[in-house]
Amino acid sequence: MAALAYTLGKREINHYFSVRSAKALALGAVLLLAACHAAFRRYQGDDTCEYLLSSGRFLGEKVWQPHSCMMHKYKNSEAKNCLLDKHIAFIGDSRIRQLFYSFVKLINPQVKEEGNKHGNILSEDKSASIKVDFLWYPEVNGSMKQHIKSWTEGSTTKPHVIVAGAATWSIKIHNGSNEALTQYKINITSIAPLLEKLAESSDVYWVLQDPVYEDVLSDSRKMITNEKIDAYNEAAISILNSSSRNSKAKVKVFSVSKLIAQETIMQSSDGLHLPESSRETSAMILMNVYCNKILKPIDGSCCQPQPPLTLIQKLAFCFFALSIIGYLILSFIYRNNHRKNKPCTDMESGEEKKPVTSISPVSTLETLLHSFFKLGLIMAYFYLCDRANLFMKENKFYTHSSFFIPIIYILVLGVFYTENTKETKMLNREQTDEWKGWMQLIILIYHISGASTFLPVYMHVRVLVAAYLFQTGYGHFSYFWIKGDFGLYRVCQVLFRLNFLVVVLCIVMDRPYQFYYFVPLVTVWFMIIYATLAVWPQIVQKKANGNCFWHFGLLLKLISLLTCIYFLANSQGVFEKIFSLWPLSTCFELNGNVYEWWFRWKLDRYVVFHGMMFAFIYLALQKRQVLSEGKGEPLFSNKISNVLLFISVVCFLTYSIWASSCKNKTECNELHPSVSVVQILAFILIRNIPGYARSVYSSFFAWFGRISLELFICQYHIWLAADTKGILVLIPGNPMLNIIVSTFIFVCVAHEISQITNDLAQMVVPKDNATLLRRLLCIAGFFSGLLFLAAIQDQSRH
Repeated sequence: MAALAYTLGKREINHYFSVRSAKALALGAVLLLAACHAAFRRYQGDDTCEYLLSSGRFLGEKVWQPHSCMMHKYKNSEAKNCLLDKHIAFIGDSRIRQLFYSFVKLINPQVKEEGNKHGNILSEDKSASIKVDFLWYPEVNGSMKQHIKSWTEGSTTKPHVIVAGAATWSIKIHNGSNEALTQYKINITSIAPLLEKLAESSDVYWVLQDPVYEDVLSDSRKMITNEKIDAYNEAAISILNSSSRNSKAKVKVFSVSKLIAQETIMQSSDGLHLPESSRETSAMILMNVYCNKILKPIDGSCCQPQPPLTLIQKLAFCFFALSIIGYLILSFIYRNNHRKNKPCTDMESGEEKKPVTSISPVSTLETLLHSFFKLGLIMAYFYLCDRANLFMKENKFYTHSSFFIPIIYILVLGVFYTENTKETKMLNREQTDEWKGWMQLIILIYHISGASTFLPVYMHVRVLVAAYLFQTGYGHFSYFWIKGDFGLYRVCQVLFRLNFLVVVLCIVMDRPYQFYYFVPLVTVWFMIIYATLAVWPQIVQKKANGNCFWHFGLLLKLISLLTCIYFLANSQGVFEKIFSLWPLSTCFELNGNVYEWWFRWKLDRYVVFHGMMFAFIYLALQKRQVLSEGKGEPLFSNKISNVLLFISVVCFLTYSIWASSCKNKTECNELHPSVSVVQILAFILIRNIPGYARSVYSSFFAWFGRISLELFICQYHIWLAADTKGILVLIPGNPMLNIIVSTFIFVCVAHEISQITNDLAQMVVPKDNATLLRRLLCIAGFFSGLLFLAAIQDQSRH
């Protein structure tokens, strides 16, 4: 009865919610969300600097998240690079002094808070010619005005950045009197025009007063109440925002520190001055406001303008626009012709006559244009998500619950969609799709939750990436060994399916090929496997069955491959010289060098070889009928199966214990290439030794496994944001709903791209060798043109 209800439940879901209807719903959601965000930007403004300076929330206890944009965490080297030959002045009271010290520590962490607390403090970094001064003016009065006026008159050098603010001393000295507030308004009104004049050539920030923790204030400060502070802040805001000049030369109101203080002031030791972590956050915000537009960090979307379109991007958008127009015109003509050619009734015989028409050439062209039509719309969504400033972005923040709860949820779904396999062989197609599917889902959750900061999770995910490469070695070796097909068609089909989406994204998103590191990795390893097996003498299963000598020949090839891998892994200089040669350098360089490619290749350097060896041993045992692969049968005899199963479970758990006890990422990464195969092989045996486990699979995981490559690549721009550094925000203010909606659209897009890739692969890569060679010449011409345009772009940038 339970099994019947389970089957009927799945049928009911599949009946009312097909992939086609899901994609239609996703398209509607994208159009609606784009319209809403565009309207919001139109009426509320799209200046992310305003959001950075005025709004945000804490993620956890210490991570500050500005509204709608991402904040970069600057290192001291980056801060020095940004502030090279700059002069920054902080002018105000003791709270401004604290902000000054926190800002200086971003440039030089060794600085100590020493010197006269009620006097000027001058700081200079001679290596970068950076001057940061604190000027002690605790009240907004004539003295402060005179110093600011000296900057406007040109008698002294104007600072590039001015951070000013004061009020608590006025409240304290005048015992919170209303007369003091009135005088404050008069003084700030007289200073405002000077600040606005400075703002024409410098960045000027007025820091609002933070709240106090009244319960722990000393008796001498009891008159400083939050009510008084709010009154002074309102006065400053109304005066600074009311000036007609300030609309052009704007004095920026730094009000975000007030929000930060509301969350952290209770940690203050004296009730007046903020704890160090809060001051560091405010200083980092100041650094983002000034430096993001200069250094343009990927994970610092606040205050960054939309990047200009490159020449290649413009040409790509023209191509997609023409494809969309062409498809619409062709579709209109085709449908009109179809209407004219409808069957008509013969008046004499009463029978339908079907006109003879030839529509196959038009159908092929329409299919091609239809594919580019859909791809063009999808690429527009990619661009809007991660290059335009239409949708919002947020920083990642890891918690154990944000990683483990979604994993439990998808595991339950995976079990719910369990079905019988069509075949019960070890690592059959359904099982490998299932394997890729659940691994990809875990990797996606790992990325969006920011779990790389938690070392045990990081080490286990490294095994999942290694398992993908293991499957690459296993799958391609098995195909070439069994089929013996080393033809050009097979190679081109694989390379096209692996690289099509990434090449399009490199063009549309203006990113280097190596940025999508996994695709270059599997592409290179596929070519290595192909070269190893295709080079003379070509040894395949059919030839080896006739003479055992060929098995030794194949082992010799594999040993030679292992030797080459070992040599390259211990010769970084040789590796870098090879991949720094043109045109390889255009594919494998990232940020001007091939170190990232070296790191990625070295991290899983042996696992593809392990996959090839496993395939060789497995197929040899299968050929000699050592394995029992019938339905419900254990893989070996009961005794051997039980022993191997026990050893596998122990090995699997031992690896997990070791990975969970890792203390240093660098040391564990050194061991990973040699030991990752232990958990992979243990999983394979646990999954395949019991006959009942080999006879079932999760169709839910297998569905995701069939689009795993597209999911991995698409996440960079339409699920994550800022090139994986942040999270895309389609629905602000509701993180859970945002994840659900963005995930739904992301999965639909990945599935559609998978179908487009398959359709185009059939048309672009023909089976006829002569036609295929002509196509390859055209593709070579296309990439030559692309390299030429890229060289022009690089020259214009420099």
